[in-house]
Amino acid sequence: MARVLITGMSGTGKSTVIAELARRGYRTVDTDDDGWTDGNGGPWDEARMAEVLATESTVVVSGAVENQGRFYDRFEHVVLLSAPVDVLIARVRSRTNNPYGHSLEQQGEIRRYVAEVEPLLRRGATVEMDARLSVDRLVTAIARLADR
Repeated sequence: MARVLITGMSGTGKSTVIAELARRGYRTVDTDDDGWTDGNGGPWDEARMAEVLATESTVVVSGAVENQGRFYDRFEHVVLLSAPVDVLIARVRSRTNNPYGHSLEQQGEIRRYVAEVEPLLRRGATVEMDARLSVDRLVTAIARLADR
């Protein structure tokens, strides 16, 4: 049993993967929802995250925020989902469940984050997965990590 963090840039499919893991019966936390941040992509509520990680032996968390590194030592696995920036832009431009990424300004932010932030996420990751793989393959691989 393990605690797993799924992280990556917008458009990598974190929310899709975490929703499928929840559907398969895993305890999940999508930190884009339910007040885990200030609602503007700010840092996690540290007390709340610390409590979840202290009380759950198996949980899969998804998100990409500035203070997530403070919790890396409490995850057995930190999974970075990555894909070429053009794939990410195409995905965010066409998604209907999240408006972020539709504007040219936001797409520019994503390009900048891929260049500046993704290398930081990569250094903290224990596993990197190609976000272009099917949802089923990604979920199955992450489920294996959670089940260890």
